[in-house]
Amino acid sequence: MARTMAGLPAGTRVTDFISLGVVTTTFPPETVRRILAESRRESQRERDLPAQVMVYYVIALALYMQVSYREVLRCLLEGVRWLAGPDAVVTVAGASGISQARTRLGVAPVQRLFETGVAPVATPATPGAWYRARRIVSLDGTTLEVADTTANAEAFGRPTSSRGVNATGAFPQLRLLALVETGTHVVFGAALGPYAAHKR
Repeated sequence: MARTMAGLPAGTRVTDFISLGVVTTTFPPETVRRILAESRRESQRERDLPAQVMVYYVIALALYMQVSYREVLRCLLEGVRWLAGPDAVVTVAGASGISQARTRLGVAPVQRLFETGVAPVATPATPGAWYRARRIVSLDGTTLEVADTTANAEAFGRPTSSRGVNATGAFPQLRLLALVETGTHVVFGAALGPYAAHKR
């Protein structure tokens, strides 16, 4: 799904750039490099958008969901430049370069990073996170539209439409089942499947 060409709010502060840079505190570069190597997705040569940067870019997309892909990348790279120093070279790729870099990265490294790095975060003092000594979690499900490609339609299927017999929705949809820590709303478990999975 394409994003609108929105920018960051006027008067963006340096703290907005750093908020992207400090993602490395939760997901350290050495962990990202290890997962890329295990997934065989590390960059084979020097690129404007190496695999390690693309992992952080995917995370940044979740932080700025209403902003265009290119603007999120610009903000991420500004954070990298601020952390690395004024002499750091920052190149904002075009739509084609971003798409190619995301295709090279694939799903496996991001999925592995989620599985190894995301966990419940509530402390004993977190309100609403506990019942006596038991952590409170919720199970929630939803559907998400995915790109209208033949591969996605075959993998996930399309919802039915009320516009006639055998009519289907405009976009394929996947079904998402998530395990959520109630007190913090952290999603620490997730399963994806075909749209029709609820009928099983």
